[in-house]
Amino acid sequence: MKALKKISYGFFAAVLLLFSGCEDYLKEEVHSQLAPSNFLSSKAGMENVLASGYSYALVPFFKKQQIGIQEWCTDIAYNWRGNWSLDVMEFSWDPLVIENQSGFGWYGWYSAIRNSNIVLENVDEADVSQATKSLLSSEARFIRAYSYYQMFLNFGPVPLRKSTNDPLKLPRASEEEMLSFIETEVLEIIPALPDPGDEPNYQRAHKGAARAMLCEFYLNTKQWQKGADMAQDIINMGIYELYPDYVEMFKVENEKNSEFIWVIVCDRNPNRAMTNGWMNSAFPLDFQRDPITGLEWQDNFDAFKDQFSLRDVFVNTFSEDDTRDDNILKSWINKNGDTIVGLGNNNAREFKYLDVDAGFRAHGNDYPIFRFADVLMLRAEALNELNGPNQVSLDLINMVRERAGLEDLSLGDFSTKEALRDHILLERGWELRSEGKRRLTLIRMGKFIENAHDILGISYAQPHHTRFPLPQVAMDANELLEQNPGY
Repeated sequence: MKALKKISYGFFAAVLLLFSGCEDYLKEEVHSQLAPSNFLSSKAGMENVLASGYSYALVPFFKKQQIGIQEWCTDIAYNWRGNWSLDVMEFSWDPLVIENQSGFGWYGWYSAIRNSNIVLENVDEADVSQATKSLLSSEARFIRAYSYYQMFLNFGPVPLRKSTNDPLKLPRASEEEMLSFIETEVLEIIPALPDPGDEPNYQRAHKGAARAMLCEFYLNTKQWQKGADMAQDIINMGIYELYPDYVEMFKVENEKNSEFIWVIVCDRNPNRAMTNGWMNSAFPLDFQRDPITGLEWQDNFDAFKDQFSLRDVFVNTFSEDDTRDDNILKSWINKNGDTIVGLGNNNAREFKYLDVDAGFRAHGNDYPIFRFADVLMLRAEALNELNGPNQVSLDLINMVRERAGLEDLSLGDFSTKEALRDHILLERGWELRSEGKRRLTLIRMGKFIENAHDILGISYAQPHHTRFPLPQVAMDANELLEQNPGY
């Protein structure tokens, strides 16, 4: 058996939760077979390495930062604290900003890739059944492909590390090489992945998650026909459907619903390793009561100084009849009994992830990575790019709008591909806000820099800002790396 590689256990709580289930993950179980000499020869040892890879790729603690990074530089979101988020909002990011903020994902995703490679290099010699080997291999390849996909979306091509034996210093892959690797990996493992609901533990990879990732991948790389076809494959699975109520869908008691394809699992444990921390940054510091819903401040809530808000220019685009803004806090009563108006001051708040039974600082709402409404709109978008306005696209959009209480759109409302594209951009904002999708949508629609100029007033935003710079520490450690143009 190959030598045991050094493994980090920084996310041990996440490992236990993912591979033991939510009910008993704090119960210690001693595994005598996990001695260092034979760690990777056992199923438990292999699963621990894989689970650590999952947790590096999907760690909830950093998810709210990743959502912010994808939305503070768009028309949707704002952070009142400023600090490094001000660099993101003002398009003044540089290699040192990237280096100092884990939310950009460079280190976490490469750690997930390392763990995936460890599994792939040792699984054949493990003392497990052939079926288990196939499952562990396919999951490791999925996590590796997902991590490379996320890195590509942020940085463009990066060094492709396919083995722990690769040289420490590698040049960046070509764009064609990286995109081919991601697509091929996922297509090859789909048959070996379990059907949704048959995966060993919730959050582990399955066919639906792989197809949803490919669907989004195809659109973000403008492979419209492949994207439309993959979205239809997901629809044809017959498993997913829209949850009937938008606001209720995100509540803890409605998790594992038929719309959520793949999620980052969160729980209420106050150690915060697996918590959804969104509301800690969304609660106004002086919040006492919501005059609309009657929600009162509770001792199990907390409010951080980084204050995430929604921009007026976005919130004001909602129709009065659209129920999707019912969980946006537009005004509140403060602790002195005064009414504070958020909307109109770039200070409305996203309450999508509120958990009224939260532990201190620890809300349990899962973060959706892929959900069915997104797939429907991705197919609608792809078909419009291929054919211009068409009835199938309108039917798909209307399915999402019907849940929101809105009237159907008509084909006659859109005379050009550009007109329908502009409307899809609006629909995606209303539906997917605070889920980390906005920056990528604007980029693939060719509107990211225009949005910065015309809506945010960032006149110096340039085309190179569609990619973040590589972290300076990575550049210093590897002279074969070339920085993204413009930085």
